[in-house]
Amino acid sequence: MEETIRLTEDLIRFKSTHSNPSEIQRCANYIEEFFSANAIDYQRLNFQNYPSLLAVPRSGQFAVILMSHIDVVEGADALFEPRRQDGKLFGRGSIDDKYAAALSLALLKEHLQRCRNRGGGQQDLPFGILITTDEEIGGANGAKKVLPLVKADFCIALDGGSVDKIVVKEKGILRLKLITEGKSAHGARPWLGENAIEKLIEDYRVIRTFFKDTLPDHWHRTINFSRVKAGASVNQVPDCAEALFDIRYTENDDVDALVEAIQGKINGRLVIEEKEPLFMGGESPYLDELLKIAAGTGTGFEHGASDARHLSQFGIKGIVWGADGDMSQHTAEEHVNIASVFKLYEVLDKYMDNLTAVVRGGVPPSTSNMEPKGGR
Repeated sequence: MEETIRLTEDLIRFKSTHSNPSEIQRCANYIEEFFSANAIDYQRLNFQNYPSLLAVPRSGQFAVILMSHIDVVEGADALFEPRRQDGKLFGRGSIDDKYAAALSLALLKEHLQRCRNRGGGQQDLPFGILITTDEEIGGANGAKKVLPLVKADFCIALDGGSVDKIVVKEKGILRLKLITEGKSAHGARPWLGENAIEKLIEDYRVIRTFFKDTLPDHWHRTINFSRVKAGASVNQVPDCAEALFDIRYTENDDVDALVEAIQGKINGRLVIEEKEPLFMGGESPYLDELLKIAAGTGTGFEHGASDARHLSQFGIKGIVWGADGDMSQHTAEEHVNIASVFKLYEVLDKYMDNLTAVVRGGVPPSTSNMEPKGGR
């Protein structure tokens, strides 16, 4: 497990932000070198210059895919030098999501060695790993392109939740642009014009009425007024204004009907900039088995989104799970609690051992219903 932390530190040192595409490539190269050094078969897939690294059994259909990512958000240079303090590992990507890539690599290496010690090989593994490089910008050229090639029954997206909470659903994303138009005039004679900003404000007040819920757990649609663009000069009545809204919705929302209803109540024009599905994990014997092993761990939901939202369209059930980082993702104090990484590793280690027993025919009673589709 110490190797997991050392690998995480190595990965943190790569400034793999989307403003540094060469660093993303270098970080992917580092993982390739790990695969080669440990004689692990893998594929490097590139879509629009975003590399993804896929290492799976050769046996076709297999049980579980572990999914993580190595792209990170921007940060000061100091954040890319890892440091350990008070049982925490600090650095950009420590919790989001480089510890997970490192854990996946270490776990794959360990279980492949066990297979080899029994006279087998990578084809005998019950799991594989997928590491992508565009999760922070939506996963369109990573998970969304690679998952159709993955023949797994279940996915563990190591990118959220906590050791004590397995996430089984996440909100969907709707990004709307509101455009209002007015009439320009000199700022000294505003009565001669129509102020597009004022029109936008009036429309926003109407839009807010569609987001009135305030439940304690906040499992309802929400709206964030993210950005506004208007005006060219302080002494001119603006004739155009634009606003961007980040809306998160639940399974209780009909998004298309919502947009239509809002448009019918406002004067400006709405444009759908982005629409991403919810993640709904669903029931699975693979989840049942994991809950048996992970004592004290329950299930829940998250308001954010991850690459897990791409699973359902390819018929893969799954969860979002991960180590503890005290909600420090994307902050100047981003960190992962090292003890939680070790606990996560221990649970997944045992979990994969149980899956291996299923594959080899020595089916433990608790996993007898976990035979993957297509058999072995």
